[in-house]
Amino acid sequence: MATEPELISKKDLLELTGISYGQLYRWKRKGLIPEEWFVKKSAFTGQETFLPKGEILERVRRIQGMKEDLPLDDLARLLSPSPAEVAFAPAELCARNIISQPALDLLQATLGPLDVLDFAAALQARAVDGPLAAGALSLEEAALILRTLAAAGTPPAGQVLFLRKRGVGFCLLAQGPVVLDPEARVAAQVDLAAQVAALKLALNPMGRA
Repeated sequence: MATEPELISKKDLLELTGISYGQLYRWKRKGLIPEEWFVKKSAFTGQETFLPKGEILERVRRIQGMKEDLPLDDLARLLSPSPAEVAFAPAELCARNIISQPALDLLQATLGPLDVLDFAAALQARAVDGPLAAGALSLEEAALILRTLAAAGTPPAGQVLFLRKRGVGFCLLAQGPVVLDPEARVAAQVDLAAQVAALKLALNPMGRA
């Protein structure tokens, strides 16, 4: 069974950050916080709302640091640029520590030389960056993930899983809960929604600070 990212309840988030219920949902309406981050789950008190802990704490910190200088509409535009408008030279992504050189090299070797990366290509490279750096995947396995994501086209939601069973590796794009063969082992798991949000923030000029 694949593990889920660490979550924080809405109640704990408000207490930890000092923001109000109204602020949180105003930021959500303005698009500063992605709709898909709000996940309803059963708890002993009934249905509660949870959010990805690492991503939401970083997003709240960044909003609080910039909202005094920018109107909310401008801040929403900066934090959530249109993926279609993103195009960066690979060397710049590497220099800004958004994507490592090994991941960029593998992307180019797998999908062909690219003078600039659009959002989808940058997401593909970022999806394999962490597992490669951790030694969880071989270059051939990471290349399989790149080809799978490229075949999916538009940046997909859900998660990408790389599984191994009896020495055979395979890649899976999944949405919602995943039930796996007990004999299969998860070698790498990437939350694509979280990577999309993090990449948007990193590609934004405001994220360079």
